[in-house]
Amino acid sequence: MRFLNERPTTDLTYSDVFMVPNRSDVASRLDVDLTSTDGLATPLPLVAANMTAVSGRRMAETMARRGGLAIFPQDIPVEVVAQSIAKVKQSHPVFDTAVTVSPHTTVGETVGLMAKRSHGVAVVVESGRVVGLVHPQDAATADRFAQARDVMTSDIITVSPGTAPKQVFDSLAERHQKVALAVDPEGLLVGIMTSKGALRSALYTPALDEQGRLRTGVAIGINGDVTAKVRAVLEAQADVLVVDTAHGHQEKMIAALELARGERDRFAERTGRRAPIVAGNVVTADGVRDLAGAGADIIKVGVGPGAMCTTRMQTGVGRPQFSAVLECSEQARRSGCAVWADGGVRHPRDVALALAAGAGSVMIGSWFAGTHESTGDQLFDHEGRAYKESFGMASARAVRQRTREQSAFDRARAALFEEGISSSRMYLDPQRPGVEDLLDWITSGVRSSATYAGARTLAEFNDRAVVGVQSGSGFEEGRPVSTSW
Repeated sequence: MRFLNERPTTDLTYSDVFMVPNRSDVASRLDVDLTSTDGLATPLPLVAANMTAVSGRRMAETMARRGGLAIFPQDIPVEVVAQSIAKVKQSHPVFDTAVTVSPHTTVGETVGLMAKRSHGVAVVVESGRVVGLVHPQDAATADRFAQARDVMTSDIITVSPGTAPKQVFDSLAERHQKVALAVDPEGLLVGIMTSKGALRSALYTPALDEQGRLRTGVAIGINGDVTAKVRAVLEAQADVLVVDTAHGHQEKMIAALELARGERDRFAERTGRRAPIVAGNVVTADGVRDLAGAGADIIKVGVGPGAMCTTRMQTGVGRPQFSAVLECSEQARRSGCAVWADGGVRHPRDVALALAAGAGSVMIGSWFAGTHESTGDQLFDHEGRAYKESFGMASARAVRQRTREQSAFDRARAALFEEGISSSRMYLDPQRPGVEDLLDWITSGVRSSATYAGARTLAEFNDRAVVGVQSGSGFEEGRPVSTSW
C-alpha cells in the first residue's frame, strides 16, 4: 500500500482515509480471491471476536461454514468450550444446524427459539426423526401454551446430505417452499437449507480442518496455569489458540506466550496437530517484534477502537486503528508473522481499508453482536425493535464472570478497576439481521474494493492499494442519502 501524497505524520483512523481507483483488468467481483493472508488461509478474512456477547457455538458454526472463524472467549469454562467445539465439529459443513423442538414443546418456547437462527423456522423431531415444521405464521395466532404438534406442518422437502445446493434451490423454487431438510439414510435430521443458504453455499467455501470439519478457535488469558489451559483447549480440538489480554506488550504476556508455544509444540509432536498462536493486543512495531519473538504466529492489533471499549477515554492509551494496523503489518512481514486488525470497523469500507493496510484478517465484535447468531437472547425495546445486549470484555459485567472463583473481597476489589461498557443495545438491522447478511455486505464491499485496485488476491490488494487522507467533510460527502435534501 502507498499513500496518494506524502505519508502523513499524524496517525489516522479508517474514517480519515480513502482509496483511489487504479487501472484494472479485474472484470468481476467474483474474480477476487478473499483467502486470508495470515497463514491460516481461511477462505474469508473475517474473525468473530472472542467476546462473550458475540462468539458461541452458533456464531462459530456459521462463520466457519462461510469461510471465516469465531474465537470462543476466555471466560467460558474449559469443559463448556470442549462441548461447544465438539458440536461445531459434528455440524454439517454445508447444511445449517436446525432449531429443533419436540412435538410437546410449547408454542411460546418454540417461537423464542426461532430467533436463534436466521432461517426462521423450527423443526419438530421425535427420536431424531423429522415429523414437521413450525413456521412463524403458523404460531402467530396460536395460544402460547399450545404444543408444536398442534401448529406444525408436515408438508416438507427432504433431501440427502450430499445434495448439491443448486439442486436444493431448484427444488425449493419448484415447490414454493422456504426450507429443505437434509436427512441421512436412517431418517435422522442432519441440517437445514434455505434458498438463500443454497446461493451462499455456491459463493462461500467453508473453513475446514484436515478432517473436513468446521474450524474454530479459543482464547485464553495470561493469568493462572497457562500451560494447563493451552493443553486443555488443544485437547478439545481447537484449531487456533488466542493468548489474549488488553495490554499485550507486557512481560506477563511474553512469559505466557512462551509457555503457550512450548505446550503447543509438545502437543504437536505428540499428535501431529500444530495450532497457530495469536497474541495481543498491541499497536506498535515494537509490540509486534516482541510478541513474534516470543512465539506468536499472528499478532492482534488494536487498543481502544472497539464500540464497547472506554480505554482511550479513561486512560488516554491507544492509537488510531488504521495507522496501528499499517505500522504493525509492516513489522509483521519483517518478523515473519501476520496481524489481525481487531476492532474499529463499522462499515464494509473499514474492513477493506484494514486489508489494504496489510491485515491478514479482520476481527469484528460489536458489529456481529446484533445478529441472530450471537450468544445473547433477542430482546425488544418499547418500540418493538429487536436488539441484543453487548458488553466490553474489561467491563464490570465481564470482570464479575472472570473472577467468579475468587473471594468476595478480591472480586469486589477487581470491580473497582473495570473499563468498558457493561450493557449496550446492539439493534438487529431489519435488512441484515443475521451474521450471514453482514458477511454478504462486507464481502461484496471488499471484493468491489479489490477490483478498483486491480487486485485478484488480498496480497495483490495490499500491494496495489493507493490511499489518501481526507477531511471530516470528505468522509461525510461519501455517506449515502436515504431521502432528498
